[in-house]
Parts: sequence; structure tokens; C-alpha cells
Amino acid sequence: MDQAAFEAKAGAVADMLRTLANARRLMVLCRLVEHGEMTVGDLARRVGLSQSALSQHLGRMRDEGLVTFRRESQTLWYRIADARIETLLATLYDLYCKE
Repeated sequence: MDQAAFEAKAGAVADMLRTLANARRLMVLCRLVEHGEMTVGDLARRVGLSQSALSQHLGRMRDEGLVTFRRESQTLWYRIADARIETLLATLYDLYCKE
């Protein structure tokens, strides 16, 4: 890999890690690793956030390409958007969250 591409990839990974560097966002992502897909209401209850606060975190993670959603009537179902992120989070989950 040439230097410019290497620097670009390092910058993209650093941006993603900055987004992950928040305990509440990590909790949301770990729940999504556990369950695959969850509604906003279920996520809010499972991570102890108001729906408003959760929506702000989900918006940032959507902007960064970490999560995506599908709409089913009035319900939004969230899931991890990128298989690489899911692999990273599954590894972190196995190392730090599994009982």
C-alpha cells in the first residue's frame, strides 16, 4: 500500500475509533452484536438511556457508517452496518463483555 492510501486508511480508522470512544455508544453496539437487530425502545431500555439521548448517539453512529436501520411501520430497527465493525465489536465483546 502506498503512503497516501496508508495515511487515508489510518485517518478513517482513527475517526471510527473516536466514535467508539464513548461508553454509551459501545454499550449500544454491544447490544446490537448480541441481538443482531433491535428497536430504539429496546435499545434505550437495555442501555439505560432516554430515547432522545439514544437518538443522538444513533445519529452520530449512522453518520459514521457504524449502524443502519430499517423502518417497519413506525418502528425503527437498528443493526450494525459494516461487517468489519461487527467483527471488531464481536471481538471486544468476547474479550470484555462475555460472562
